[in-house]
Amino acid sequence: MQFEMQFTARNEHIDVMGHVNNAVWVQWVQDIATAHWDAVAPAEHRAQFVWLVVRHEIDYRGNIAEGESVTGETWIEGEAQGAKSLRRVDFRDGAGKVLVSAATSWAMLDRATQRPVRVREDVLAPFR
Repeated sequence: MQFEMQFTARNEHIDVMGHVNNAVWVQWVQDIATAHWDAVAPAEHRAQFVWLVVRHEIDYRGNIAEGESVTGETWIEGEAQGAKSLRRVDFRDGAGKVLVSAATSWAMLDRATQRPVRVREDVLAPFR
């Protein structure tokens, strides 16, 4: 199941090249993933687990300037690997062109112990 969110470049997002800084794209990857978790995961899962980034792999194919917007689309890809799950994020411009594409590995931790825990199918099921 895909989840979408709009992002608009503000002045503080712009780098010396006149477009959104790469660090901002990384923040937007985290923002959309967190929003998806908060919107879809049952309350008991949100109370019990927290997700932390293990690895980002990002392809930059284009960019936007101040005042321009993109639509972020995110989804869970494949099966979990122990405590890790792969999330994809694509950012598209108004014409539908993918400007930035990310594959991010997230680790699920038990909120109380702060230790990694195996991702159960019932945790991922609402995202399928």
